[in-house]
Amino acid sequence: MNSLVEQEQQKRKSIDHSTADGQLVQEGGYVSPDPYLWEDVLVSVVLKKPVLLKGPSGSGKTKLAQTISHYFGQPMHSVNCSVDLDAESLLGFKTIISKDGQTFIEFVEGPVIQAMKKGHILYIDEINMAKPETLPILHSVLDHRRMLTNPFTGEVIFAHENFTVISAINEGYVGTSPMNEALKNRFVSFSVPYLTGDQLKTVMEETLPHSSTQLVETFLAIGEDLRKQVVNGMLSDEAASVRSLLDALGLAEHIPVKRAVQYAIAEKLEDRIERELVMELLETWVK
Repeated sequence: MNSLVEQEQQKRKSIDHSTADGQLVQEGGYVSPDPYLWEDVLVSVVLKKPVLLKGPSGSGKTKLAQTISHYFGQPMHSVNCSVDLDAESLLGFKTIISKDGQTFIEFVEGPVIQAMKKGHILYIDEINMAKPETLPILHSVLDHRRMLTNPFTGEVIFAHENFTVISAINEGYVGTSPMNEALKNRFVSFSVPYLTGDQLKTVMEETLPHSSTQLVETFLAIGEDLRKQVVNGMLSDEAASVRSLLDALGLAEHIPVKRAVQYAIAEKLEDRIERELVMELLETWVK
């Protein structure tokens, strides 16, 4: 491991986060699909570069962010983007409280401000699902200034030195839109592919340790066939989702493989022809 990263890990893990919700520090377990991705992402985090993870649904982007949280012992605040995301969802909101017979207006800090002040990780999932006009409020947070003027209170906030931003996108999916260049240029971007081969086998065995060797090998073969059809343009990306494959493997411990794949993979696909193709591929491996 890079010595710069190791030094930063020791420094961040020594910080007392006892005042934070214990659930904010995530579990680890991400398996890198190549020898460099994991370490290169960590180097970018240490250098205070906002990280953008690009990849299909189920490729492990969120798991990667969670494992960074675990590696540094650093709490993580999540923002799930949608067309309804607004400034209050990101920064916080004003509310009226009563205390000792008096009424006050209090500002409740949102995930962006909490992460900035406390030196936590801010994870923005599906950032390209948000309306383009919502995100410019983050520009000064994501560039060299690492600061924000809260429009609700006027407070000027400078980010803690350990403040980290990780974002994730599924490119080309329904409901998404291309990130504008001003936003995209603030990130260091990494492609996160699906796991294959030994890495995928490791994840299967660790996630579902009670699955038989034969069952794991069967699902490795099914997963490889699905990925080939995705590459050939016969299936959409989500057909090869590692998350869905693990769901199917878990079901197959208790029900027939064909039904497990139907429920966890095929039925999620919008196109009828794709659903039928998935089930036809199964005939090669399951009689």
